[in-house]
Amino acid sequence: MALLQPKLSLKVAQRQILTPGLMQMVSVLALNKLELQEMIDAELVENPVLEEIDETVPMLDEVAGREVRLERGAEEREIVEPADIPKDSFNEIDFGSYFQDYLDPGYRTQPEYEENEKPSFENFLSQPTTLADHLAWQLGAMTLEPSLREAVEFIIGNLDEDGYLAGSEAELAAAFGNAEGEPEKKAALELLRRGIDLVQQLDPAGVGARDLRECLLIQIAAQQHEFALLFARHSAEPAESEENSNRSFRAEAEAQLEERRRSMEVAVLIADRHLHLLQKRDVKDLARAAQITPNEAHSGIEYIRTLDPRPGRQYNREQSRLIEPDVVFIKRGTEWVVSMNEEDMPSLRLSRRYRQMLTAEGTDKEVKDYVKERFRSALQLMRNIAQRKSTILRTCEVIVRRQQDFLESGIEALRPMMIKEVAEEIGVHPSTVSRAVANKYAHTPQGVIELRFFFSEGSNGPEGADTPLLVLKRKVRKLIEDEDMRHPLTDDLLAAMLQSQGIQLTRRTVAKYREDMNIPSTHQRRRREG
Repeated sequence: MALLQPKLSLKVAQRQILTPGLMQMVSVLALNKLELQEMIDAELVENPVLEEIDETVPMLDEVAGREVRLERGAEEREIVEPADIPKDSFNEIDFGSYFQDYLDPGYRTQPEYEENEKPSFENFLSQPTTLADHLAWQLGAMTLEPSLREAVEFIIGNLDEDGYLAGSEAELAAAFGNAEGEPEKKAALELLRRGIDLVQQLDPAGVGARDLRECLLIQIAAQQHEFALLFARHSAEPAESEENSNRSFRAEAEAQLEERRRSMEVAVLIADRHLHLLQKRDVKDLARAAQITPNEAHSGIEYIRTLDPRPGRQYNREQSRLIEPDVVFIKRGTEWVVSMNEEDMPSLRLSRRYRQMLTAEGTDKEVKDYVKERFRSALQLMRNIAQRKSTILRTCEVIVRRQQDFLESGIEALRPMMIKEVAEEIGVHPSTVSRAVANKYAHTPQGVIELRFFFSEGSNGPEGADTPLLVLKRKVRKLIEDEDMRHPLTDDLLAAMLQSQGIQLTRRTVAKYREDMNIPSTHQRRRREG
């Protein structure tokens, strides 16, 4: 039997380790302007060594002499340390160059583009009313027993963004009542059902439905109720003393009301029993299954199209996101120029007061160590911000050189461009370019555009040139929008039409682009009429 024995061994391995400084550089590069502003504001609060330049401070040339005198006075007060004391690496930093850049008491560069060239922004957005707020407002005008009000509020809280009620009645009852006995469970379920009925009577019509079928039926029922009141009021009007012209007009109005009433009946029939056939857009099959005429089926379908399948979306819209461009593409004469948008960006400098604390007599060692650590952190942040600016500018300069036709003429002149190509041109890793353009926008003559928009794959196009993927998809969509709905274009026909324009695409590629744009197939787009 072999015995286990201790043993020493050496192993050589390579690992990629990111220092805290590199990690911060990577994170700073990925920030857009607004996010960088937030980060700088947080650093100003946490790091006392960092200061924001106040625009009310005198300009640099007005206080240059005073700054030099202060420096000389600080140098004269410095104490020469004994030679046997170990050197501190912090003292070997050339603060002259850093302080020249980061102790600027007031100089600010002027904006590189005119005031009227900046895009307009909606900086003050009101808080929109949500679906829950709208329903709660209606609920507040009702007099309900406490238990029912609690059930209704519980139901409103379980509506999804489309206004549908998530979960089955059993699941909702189990989560609502926490009842253990069978009578209590039945009571909770009955209370929830009453609450669901009440919610479904609120505005917007269709809210509180469990599925699309119920949502459409609720909306049709609400409109049928309003129509019945209108029809009754119209029928109650006297018609004996009317002239012939008025009688003719009245008869025409009654015919239209009857046609409207019949459309509602057909819509109820389709939504209740034949919703799956409606999705196929086959009028003949739908009319045959519902035992109605094709004209009635068509009128019922057109009526259903006026309904809202997602009633909650009108209140649960995505909130507007404030976008501010990081760079500006402007044309000066015949040359395109890239400028960083640094307006409202805090200008940082190092605190001279804390620098003097390092050389002042009587400063505790713990205080000096803390101040040194804060100086290192501040310098690292400033370097990373400068590196971010340099990387973004170099990346955008390549974009401008390659996309001048787009800036002049619009999207049809967009050229294919890969991140790898730009990275090779400026001498960095593709991931660096990817971070430099992530969530960042440019103000261009064609509007405020995300930098990632300029990067797109290409396909063989006219005269051997490449056509960007975005332009190809736009061409496919345009051909489909212009087609005859009774005879929609197949993927083979779409590919052939593009090939006639010099764009080499296969049927499978066209089908993939169509699916990416959520465009139905040929069969689903065909509209059959009687």
